[in-house]
Amino acid sequence: MIKVSVYDGDLKEIDHVFTDEEGRYSVAVGEGETVTVRFDTHHSLTNAKDWQPSVVTNVTTSDGTPLDRSLLPTGHGVDAVTSMDALNGYVIAAAVGEVEEYAPTASFRLAMLKQTSLVLQSLQQRLLDHFSEPPRDG
Repeated sequence: MIKVSVYDGDLKEIDHVFTDEEGRYSVAVGEGETVTVRFDTHHSLTNAKDWQPSVVTNVTTSDGTPLDRSLLPTGHGVDAVTSMDALNGYVIAAAVGEVEEYAPTASFRLAMLKQTSLVLQSLQQRLLDHFSEPPRDG
């Protein structure tokens, strides 16, 4: 039950689906399109706080392009690349306006990430601040 969201170059959602019990999913996207794909738990799931998100960017689709991801369990150690992948999942969520319902789960999971550099720590803190701030009107 991982939510797989597909966005175009302007971060407009093309479609989203949920994986089945074996983690399989299928999304119909036109061949040759360049898309961003975000894998994330939906905030309403009982295990939503257990997994960090993952993102694949600038993927050019072709017939049957397989995209397999393994999500990082919350609270597990990471290297810089895995950490950036998870942080990018939150960046996409922030950029597409997922805040109000997503914020409590995002804040919990973000707080559990262990960063390997000051740059990543700074980005993590900015995202924590973003998801902790009350929504602004306008």
